[in-house]
Amino acid sequence: MPDGDGSLVDLVDRQTLLKTGVGFVVAAVILYLLARGIGIDAIRQELVGADVRWLALGCLSTAVGLVAWAKAWQVVLGVVGIPVRFRKLVVSYYAATFANYVTPLGQAGGEPFIAYVLARDTEASYEDSLASVVTADLLNLLPFFTFAAIGTAVLFVRTTLPDEVRGVAVALVVFAVGVPAGAAAGWRVRRRLGRLVLRLVAPVARRTRFLSVEGIRRRLAELNEAFERIAADPRALAHALVYSYVGWLFFALPLYFAALTVGEPVALLLVFFIVPASTLAGLTPSPGGLGGVTAALVALLGVLAGFSSATGYAVATVYRLASYWFAVGVGGLAALWVVART
Repeated sequence: MPDGDGSLVDLVDRQTLLKTGVGFVVAAVILYLLARGIGIDAIRQELVGADVRWLALGCLSTAVGLVAWAKAWQVVLGVVGIPVRFRKLVVSYYAATFANYVTPLGQAGGEPFIAYVLARDTEASYEDSLASVVTADLLNLLPFFTFAAIGTAVLFVRTTLPDEVRGVAVALVVFAVGVPAGAAAGWRVRRRLGRLVLRLVAPVARRTRFLSVEGIRRRLAELNEAFERIAADPRALAHALVYSYVGWLFFALPLYFAALTVGEPVALLLVFFIVPASTLAGLTPSPGGLGGVTAALVALLGVLAGFSSATGYAVATVYRLASYWFAVGVGGLAALWVVART
């Protein structure tokens, strides 16, 4: 667990870089094979005459969404007594997003790394940073499932849900119920979980000089205290939740703009289902869910919007350019800036 010493690059070893590189290569192969299967010429034809003004709006929407989420983090950090200038925090958030997006399975477990970035680039302790990161991520799940529920409800009301999508809808419902329930249960037994963690790491701590049971116990106590301070201010949490909803709205809109870019409009309410559903594919072991998200988008757009595979691939490509690659590019510049100033 980071202790606040060293630089940002201390966490990036050769093994991590190797896994990231392999992840990108595998994802590129998957995307190429998928494009070959659909027909590269057909996809290229769909992209001819694309209106880049809609693409620019998609990139702007992604930027606004990330800024809104950074604001939610600022609110949560304020609860634990860490005032951070918003301009500085936005850069830190973009840098953390870059790290999350280029790391395989980053979106499934990138909180410790992001907390490290915040701790290095602010006056927050690692424990306060981690508590704020986890809290903000949990808050972001509420609009995620709200938008998914809206899209699912519309699909159920307007038409019979196709068999190919029914499993995805069920998965979203399971996540919508299971994640909040799991978080609530974990909060109730947090002290018991802490004791379990100590029992699990004790054998490792006895065999290394880098860990100690007492040090881990102290960090767990500080982390629990940070969580309790956050939970004691529901008004601030509600304030942060507003920004979480704004961020998710602008996170979903790039798909709407991507469809307009290639001249194939898609219903906005449908977007609210497709984006969360495709995000589940981001849990694939590749950077930012590369390959998996695109394949999911092609399938969902084909089944729900009636797009051909070539059109779906074109829309998915533009969407990922506006949402993923734009965030990676800007976040990479932010990461360089964070490394330089720390």
